[in-house]
Amino acid sequence: MLSIGDFARYGRVSVRMLRHYDAIGLLRPARVDPVTGYRGYEAAQLARLNRVIALKDLGFSLQQVREIVDGEVGAGELRGMLRLRRAELETALAEAGARLTRVEARLRTIESEGVMDTDDVVVKRIAAVRVAELTGRAAGYRPQDIGPVAGPLFDALCRELDAAGVTPAGPGIAYYEDVPGGEEEIVVHAALPVAVDGRAAWPFAVVDLPEIAAAATVVHHGPMDDVLTTMQTLGRWMDVNGRSSAGYPRELYLDCPPDRTRWVTELQEPLRQG
Repeated sequence: MLSIGDFARYGRVSVRMLRHYDAIGLLRPARVDPVTGYRGYEAAQLARLNRVIALKDLGFSLQQVREIVDGEVGAGELRGMLRLRRAELETALAEAGARLTRVEARLRTIESEGVMDTDDVVVKRIAAVRVAELTGRAAGYRPQDIGPVAGPLFDALCRELDAAGVTPAGPGIAYYEDVPGGEEEIVVHAALPVAVDGRAAWPFAVVDLPEIAAAATVVHHGPMDDVLTTMQTLGRWMDVNGRSSAGYPRELYLDCPPDRTRWVTELQEPLRQG
């Protein structure tokens, strides 16, 4: 017979936790001294304790743990519970990874403060272009809002163009506009230059993007999740040069290899005239 202290040590749990498990009927001691009240456990009970701790670490509630270890949950139901928990953990892991990416981007921006080279910004005219496009809505203008919308739109657009036998005439373009009456939502346009008849019936929209007479442009290297520093370079240039923006910048995807860290994107921010 093991004392509660020894049982706790072998099981790598606290005495307080064992007392709690006893109180809720999850793991009762094998013996309780009627005089002293001391709890005693058998070594065989470590197997139940291990199951309890493992299930608890998977995120199951103590009520669910009790039902499982007491055999009230069948094997099929348990597999379903474990698959659901796995999916929840995978989602949480993905969200944590995305959050870490955003924190790292902010840290890089902070570290680059005061050394952003606004000389990299070039003012130039952006010619008008005919594009095929698909549109969607994003919850906001943050990279984590835009990426899940823009990526699938471009994938779908490429499939539509391929099915229609249309070859893009240049690199992809993304541009944005506010949702009328919306607070933060924006319309995401995923576009590819094309040389087609705009009056013909296509499974995608054909739009003539107007010329931008003067745009402040800067080249961003790396994934768009890390665009913050480059965007703030544009903002600093605007402030230093007394210019103001006429809308969201277009994004011209100059090079998009499978390795997103090697992406090259030109941001084209229209300048207000006068």
